[in-house]
Amino acid sequence: MTALLATRVLNADGATIAEAARCLASGGLVAFPTETVYGLGADATDGQAVARLYAAKGRPAFNPLIAHVADAAAARRLARLDADAERLAAAFWPGPLTLVLPKAEGCVVAELATAGLDSIAVRVPRHAVAQQLLHKFGKPIVAPSANRSGHVSPTTAAHVLADLRGRVDLIVDGGATPVGVESTIVACLGEPALLRPGGVPSEAIERALGRPLARPAVEAASADDAPLAPGMLASHYAPRTPLRLDASRVEAGEAVLAFGPKPVPGAEHAARVLNLSPCGDLIEAAANLFAHLRALDAVGAPCIAAMPVPRDGLGEAINDRLVRAAAPRPARL
Repeated sequence: MTALLATRVLNADGATIAEAARCLASGGLVAFPTETVYGLGADATDGQAVARLYAAKGRPAFNPLIAHVADAAAARRLARLDADAERLAAAFWPGPLTLVLPKAEGCVVAELATAGLDSIAVRVPRHAVAQQLLHKFGKPIVAPSANRSGHVSPTTAAHVLADLRGRVDLIVDGGATPVGVESTIVACLGEPALLRPGGVPSEAIERALGRPLARPAVEAASADDAPLAPGMLASHYAPRTPLRLDASRVEAGEAVLAFGPKPVPGAEHAARVLNLSPCGDLIEAAANLFAHLRALDAVGAPCIAAMPVPRDGLGEAINDRLVRAAAPRPARL
């Protein structure tokens, strides 16, 4: 068994960024905030560091990782961007959009990080701490969500510590993440296709492209297939407590994930009620989603009853995460 690490948690400042870069350069694992969720970073060019990252997360080795880079020029050194990809990069980078692209000749990202595919997932994050770390480190950083594989994604340093204490070297505490759900993933391997809803609404992407996105079936990325991008397994983002979707009332003893101003029938008999956004704001709901799921998971209720959430805008990403969280989990995960 791998020996536990002495995980350090340091507030984000210049000295911490420098220490984080040194840690990555020595093959270490560093959790840091992005605008979406906290990422668990490793040197994307170091296969052994990537293997450590998979082990720390308990992540299926066939699930590829996103390479984070400082700017579009750095992305072009890893991948080939066609006209559609360039249009999306100009519109949404830096920001919560990941593009799955053909690998460039001489791509330096470790093969393990791309799960043996000829494509690579690339993102330019907007968060100031992530940008500072990428510029200081000077190389791409693979950074899936900083949690155990399949668990609820982390939006604070405390969430990371709860899942990964003793498994990572350093956590850079930059406060709560503002977006709260992972990046939207679009494949540009031909006709642009939405692989995962996320922090950029699909409607905005379609406006930038001037046409609809293709939408491949999620079911194609089962636990036995190699998905093109992170977050495509049917069971993902899962709390330990069973999740009941589109609940219209609460059974006695259930925990409740509510949304909006309307009262929840039966809530007086609930173990605990947390509202994603009492005023019905989808941006607030997205930012609260994973933290609320974690808190309700800790209640020990027999079930979490999730109230309906609208599917427009960021609601598409929220509903995607809830469906995945409620899916039956493969035994090997």
